[in-house]
Amino acid sequence: MMKKQDKIFTVQNLAAKLKEAKTVVLTDYQGLTANQITQLRTMVKNVGGELMVVKNTLLQRALKDASLPIPENEGPTAIVIGIEDEIEPIKTLSQHQRNLGLPKFKSGIWEDRVITAEELDELGQLPSKDQLLVKLTSLLRSPGVRLVGSLSGNQRKLVLILKAKAEGGEN
Repeated sequence: MMKKQDKIFTVQNLAAKLKEAKTVVLTDYQGLTANQITQLRTMVKNVGGELMVVKNTLLQRALKDASLPIPENEGPTAIVIGIEDEIEPIKTLSQHQRNLGLPKFKSGIWEDRVITAEELDELGQLPSKDQLLVKLTSLLRSPGVRLVGSLSGNQRKLVLILKAKAEGGEN
């Protein structure tokens, strides 16, 4: 049981983190072992996020103090705060969910609005920023490559025609 002073400190600390967060994800962590939670916490930290298990009442007070919307929330809750990147912590949770079936998305907060578990699933399926940059680069490069191929093809045809005429003229 937490003392009142500890609860106040926890709420203030959590509210400060929530104010800085780019994304907040609420998950149901029931069914994960302590080792799996620790492993997931490390994975989320590696992509610029933080995973915490918090009491729902303390979370609601911290969200209120941070002036963020309060999503509906029942049952055991772990929150993931995206500090450096909005999407990568969600992708990490989504990948872990595909591998083990857990944790389950409950809801989240993104750009000061509540988002559903379905929206979180969609965000988790997005390609990474690096993958998108590679695709963009290849798309931008593609028309130039095709143009060069087309132009050089016409030059080759012209050279072949001239060569055929030259050979035909000699006979």
